[in-house]
Amino acid sequence: MKISVIIPVYNEEATISEIIARVGAIDLEKEIIIVDDGSTDGTPQQLKEIAGKFDNVKVLAHGKNLGKGAALRTGFAAATGDIIIIQDADLEYDPREYEALLVPVLDGRADVVYGSRFLSGPHRVLFFWHYLGNKFLTLLCDAFSNLNLTDMETCYKVFKKEVLDEIQLKSNRFGFEPEFTMKIAKKGFRVYEVPISYSGRTYEEGKKISWQDGLAAIVTILWYRFFD
Repeated sequence: MKISVIIPVYNEEATISEIIARVGAIDLEKEIIIVDDGSTDGTPQQLKEIAGKFDNVKVLAHGKNLGKGAALRTGFAAATGDIIIIQDADLEYDPREYEALLVPVLDGRADVVYGSRFLSGPHRVLFFWHYLGNKFLTLLCDAFSNLNLTDMETCYKVFKKEVLDEIQLKSNRFGFEPEFTMKIAKKGFRVYEVPISYSGRTYEEGKKISWQDGLAAIVTILWYRFFD
């Protein structure tokens, strides 16, 4: 089956070439769709050079920064694969784990797979309050979706392309994570979790998510539970 790897990118000149090399090294039939979400650093120039080197790499661009959710929607619309994999561009997640993430879909058990940083994989030890915030948001989302996820906010979400035919995504920023989760739960898709490793980075190293995004996630969960 063909895999579509969707990579939203915003100001990742230090990592974009490396993450594309790592994804490209995975031995799967795949296309790599990169969405430059209005980068203002050297990322666009690097992407021009990368696009000319690989037949299976497609580069799309937003004229201004719209947010991760908006970039993902652009990538989803261009995807032609049977299975979608979301990949961040910041080297926090390891593409060598695609094989394990794909197994529950390929053997017919799952429609959607989440890669959980909180099951048993190795991870870089970083921020306590980020960890607590992630656990709280996952617990809140679980309570209102009736799922029992351990890591709702994970980047690694793998799913059959037809899942996108059943849900309409609207969130522009990091609200994509709870919105997607609430909507697949409402539709009754079969969800699995797989342990993954995690090499988190600091704000000095380029981390972008903030406490404001955490508050927005709470609002998103409540909205899609009670009003949407």
